[in-house]
Amino acid sequence: MKMTMSCLRLSCFISVVVVALVLVVPSAVAKGSILSRFQQYLQIDTSHPTPNYHQAADFILSQARSLSLESQTLEFVNNKPLILLKWTGKNPHLPSILLNSHTDVVPVEPHKWSHPPFDAAIDPQDGNIYARGSQDMKCVGLQYLEAIRKLKDSNFEPLRTIYISFVPDEEIGGHDGAEVFAKSKIFDEMNVGIVLDEGLASPEDNYRLFYAERCPMWLVIKATGAPGHGAKLYDNTAMENLLKSIESVRRFRASQFDLVKAGLKAEGEVVSVNMVFLKAGTPSPTGFVMNLQPSEAQAGFDIRVPPIADQASLERRIAEEWAPASRNMTFEHGQFKQKVSVYDENGKPILTGHDSSNPWWSLLEAAIHKANGKIGKPEIFPASTDARYFRLRGIPAIGFSPMANTPILLHDHNEFLNKEEYLKGIDVYVSILKAFSSFVEAEKDAAAFRDEL
Repeated sequence: MKMTMSCLRLSCFISVVVVALVLVVPSAVAKGSILSRFQQYLQIDTSHPTPNYHQAADFILSQARSLSLESQTLEFVNNKPLILLKWTGKNPHLPSILLNSHTDVVPVEPHKWSHPPFDAAIDPQDGNIYARGSQDMKCVGLQYLEAIRKLKDSNFEPLRTIYISFVPDEEIGGHDGAEVFAKSKIFDEMNVGIVLDEGLASPEDNYRLFYAERCPMWLVIKATGAPGHGAKLYDNTAMENLLKSIESVRRFRASQFDLVKAGLKAEGEVVSVNMVFLKAGTPSPTGFVMNLQPSEAQAGFDIRVPPIADQASLERRIAEEWAPASRNMTFEHGQFKQKVSVYDENGKPILTGHDSSNPWWSLLEAAIHKANGKIGKPEIFPASTDARYFRLRGIPAIGFSPMANTPILLHDHNEFLNKEEYLKGIDVYVSILKAFSSFVEAEKDAAAFRDEL
């Protein structure tokens, strides 16, 4: 009898161990496969100026086939493929969901990295995945697909159609990618009701949500004046006039930055101005002619304007203070290297409702909380993303990258994302896609809702 009881206990113990192994081993294998796919995507060098777009496209299409998603390869511009995937909903007449990400990444200086930037190595000590694009934004593109994989494995069927776009050239302005896509007939036929795009990492334990972004105004100011000997003192030289403008710009920049330093405004809520180049002087074989004052001088400025600012007032400031004709300065609208309006095609500020008036925002917050995530204060993205092209069409777009407890390293050396943070982000997207794709109430008054946004 004692032996029988011992055997029973041993049998039960073995059964428990076997069940535990059955549960744990597949989970570990699944995580390994998820991370391996992420590494494969990161290992494709899509950095400018020669991004390997076609290899990235082939990889994305292979993932689409494994998920039984419909796919299209669009080339609005030769050799710049845009991959559009589709998961058809049970009610395709409802406005669809677009999950957007870009495939390109910024250049790297490999000798300044602790790990090769396209090896996507996982540090065995802390689990950090080091690679260009690990934060910006190959992580998000693959998290979309991994979330869909989980939903399909659970036999979930979306009510709304879900589109996933992988676009080129975001890092150089998006003109041959998201911009032309958002203006296309194909996009119109998609009937998009909400767009999710990239956000930023958060060093804190909360996620960051972005409802708008600062619009770029890349300005070139040109000063002219009579040339003269380097030793001569006279008024209105090109360099003198340009330096006066630079000082005026510097004072404005300081006034905006002081608001941020004082905690009165967030970085995305002020106008940022940074000088990015100076061009002057007469070249010589050894550098520049040192005894000749030039007749022309130029300066370039990267200006970012939030949609809550008065863009017209800023343009008047440029014309009257920064580049006045009275000081032999030239400023014309054509001298903007890039300029994006703060208003959409309906004449309204390009921002998305970020309170209970916007059901998509409420759904997103609830879905993140359901996935045990925390949310910070709604923000204006300090730079630019492709989301602006969709907002310009009057479509609500939210910037979100599920990266908490992560230093902001986009465009920096040693960019990384921790593997556990990446895996957690997939579960967050599972929650979001369930909520978004099952939502129907917005259709009761869709026209009024869009007008309000």
